[in-house]
Amino acid sequence: MTVLLPLLAFLFISLLVTAGAMALSPGAAATIERRLGEIRGVPVADELPSFRKKLAGSFEKLSKYAPTPAGEMGKLRARLVASGYRRPEALAVFIGMRLGLAVLAFALVALPIFGRANVLLSFGAAALGYLLPGMALGRMAQRRQHRIRLSLPDALDLLVVSVEAGLGLDQAIQRVGEELAFAHRELSDELRLVNLELRAGTARSDALHNLATRTGVDDLSSLVAMLVQTDKFGTSVAQSLRVHSDTLRTKRRQRAEEAAAKTGVKMVFPLVFCIFPAIWVVTIGPAAIKFVQVLFPMAHK
Repeated sequence: MTVLLPLLAFLFISLLVTAGAMALSPGAAATIERRLGEIRGVPVADELPSFRKKLAGSFEKLSKYAPTPAGEMGKLRARLVASGYRRPEALAVFIGMRLGLAVLAFALVALPIFGRANVLLSFGAAALGYLLPGMALGRMAQRRQHRIRLSLPDALDLLVVSVEAGLGLDQAIQRVGEELAFAHRELSDELRLVNLELRAGTARSDALHNLATRTGVDDLSSLVAMLVQTDKFGTSVAQSLRVHSDTLRTKRRQRAEEAAAKTGVKMVFPLVFCIFPAIWVVTIGPAAIKFVQVLFPMAHK
């Protein structure tokens, strides 16, 4: 029995790898199109999008077997939108990925491949595989929000210039979204979505509130509130944007000063665990060796 279990585990992993390779391998139509493109001299398309598409399709099919509470679906969709994933199948792909990682982690720990099988460790690995995609998604959303927060003062400067040049607020938002496409991709995409909503007939206040809800950035929420109030009370948009831009630049400088002040505290752990032991070995090591060489013969006498 002890010999049969590793053999079964090896066969299971081999079949799993073979099935994955067959599912993700390019089809005959894709191969023919690639060869025809090479004959015509057209640049060959990268196979990575096809790989991602098949992998996403596999996760989407797997999501049908995952429990999906109604209260959690809205939160997951909001986190996916905040991370930049707006496709309709993004939620199903994420749920399938979470379930697939949990099953894979359980199988790897439950089978006696790397050691003795343990039920508690298997369930712990499954829970970890289930939680890791959510943690990674939250991290991606925070990084995207940070990039949007850093790009907001530059966008406000462009808005001020566009409005003072005679453009309306809607045209200024469209122009800024086009100008920021190279330097600040995330904010440019969000402003283009606002422009598309305005073209579709959405009220400006609703489109701006949707922008703040999608991104979840506090600075952008305050900007939206200022623009809505400016539009409601009829005050100068350019002057309000200029004042708000100065405020955001002050907040960005204060955040940089706060991060610099935290550097000393964050450097304590690398110093204590990485640098100080090396310094002690270099400075005290030769003296300790000499001390042992001198005292040990005297102790034996």
